[in-house]
Amino acid sequence: MHLIELYKSVQGESSFAGLPCIFVRFAGCNLRCAWCDSEYTFTGGRPFSEDEVVAQIEALAPCRLIEFTGGEPMLQAKELIPLMERLLAEGYTLMIETSGERPLAEVPKAVHKIVDVKCPGAGAAAGSFRRENLDALTKNDEVKFVITSREDYDFAREFIGRHEVNRRAGGVLLSPAFRKSPSPERTAENMALDPRDLVEWMLADGLDARLSLQIHKFIWEPMKKGV
Repeated sequence: MHLIELYKSVQGESSFAGLPCIFVRFAGCNLRCAWCDSEYTFTGGRPFSEDEVVAQIEALAPCRLIEFTGGEPMLQAKELIPLMERLLAEGYTLMIETSGERPLAEVPKAVHKIVDVKCPGAGAAAGSFRRENLDALTKNDEVKFVITSREDYDFAREFIGRHEVNRRAGGVLLSPAFRKSPSPERTAENMALDPRDLVEWMLADGLDARLSLQIHKFIWEPMKKGV
């Protein structure tokens, strides 16, 4: 498998936010979201064997939470699925961050899927979600929407209701996007959408969703990698 980096930090998003976590970041992505903060994953990295990945994970003990991210990790599903099965058998808690553009049915049910449905503000990537992946969701999973505008919020609200996302998944995340070129300041001023606006919309609609801030971008400078 081809990886960009493997490191230990704290989980910055989802209902696992704040927990120590090992990040396995895969190289390559077939989408080009307008607000992407991981463009450095599109090229580069190096090949790893399954044993090499497991050895690096074990060296970061005692952390037992692992997230597979990218890029798009499901582009390397042939190598990733056996790795997941091995780590689950060894007692790790696994997460995967994925766009849902690739089939998810073969991901082990015990893996917590964070599925990022692209809103209109994602640009060319909007509409890339595979609808059949709704049937692969379990109560272990969360569906995320990155929000840049009221249009994105309205899209997410309609999608959540029409597809009964809260019935299928364990939760819904609304994440205000960050600007493409943020300042080094650890402040909400770097966000493309004021989170106060998003909270007001959620409260006005009584939306059954969680506000998800990328807390690592407030702990460290927003552009810092490997954290």
